[in-house]
Amino acid sequence: MAESNVTTAKPKKATVKPAVKPAKPAKPESRLAMVRRARRINRELAEVYPYAHPELDFRNPFELLVATVLSAQTTDLRVNQTTPALFAKYPTPEDLAGANPEEVEELIRPTGFFRAKTKSIMGLATALRDDFGGEVPGRLDDLVKLPGVGRKTAFVVLGNAFGVPGITVDTHFMRLARRWKWTTSDDPVKIEAEVATIFPKSDWTMLSHRVIFHGRRICHARKPACGACPITHLCPSYGEGETDPEKAKKLLKYEKGGYPGQRLNPPPDYPGLPAPPLGAA
Repeated sequence: MAESNVTTAKPKKATVKPAVKPAKPAKPESRLAMVRRARRINRELAEVYPYAHPELDFRNPFELLVATVLSAQTTDLRVNQTTPALFAKYPTPEDLAGANPEEVEELIRPTGFFRAKTKSIMGLATALRDDFGGEVPGRLDDLVKLPGVGRKTAFVVLGNAFGVPGITVDTHFMRLARRWKWTTSDDPVKIEAEVATIFPKSDWTMLSHRVIFHGRRICHARKPACGACPITHLCPSYGEGETDPEKAKKLLKYEKGGYPGQRLNPPPDYPGLPAPPLGAA
């Protein structure tokens, strides 16, 4: 009988793979590290936006107060396009307090919610006339008593008309403060208090301008332009938006995107284009 040429293969020894150690979770950022990062963000934003400013056109505290009240639920651009006619007709609190409400409504109609806003600005004008000698007060406690004036509006006026430091917590500031992990709150008053502990008081007003500028131009609500952001190395939320640099550039707004800003009469150092008046193409 012929011998078989088939050889029996020896069974292979089972190889034991070394156990893979799970990756260590990243350590939570300490309070000190967050404060240092936050202050560095402020310093770097100061280099990006050395021209940051309030984006409402105004010539005096009264105009800034009225314009800020009108800016609720609309853009600063639309307010700036609307207030020239309003202030031309009613340049003082006394003038506005004695106005015909229907005429005021018609003038501020483009800002939206014009009936409620007419009631607010005429009410605050009356209060200024009757209680403050026709002058806008320079104290927070007095400002917030005026019709339509909350802490946000008061700090805009105090910081930009009186040089009193304040943090303006608008929708842009709230969004970026949360993205940068300065706070987890969604309450404006709590955010204001928490951010106030991170920065020296002398920084508050300009910090507000820089953060709001960045929120309007780059770190948008729906689609941040992450790929065009100059502070990605400091942002714990990088990647929430478009990271491709070319695509991100197309998302930039105002002077960063080569478009007009919000003010018809911007400061001399503003590098962008002035906004067009109401009705302009």
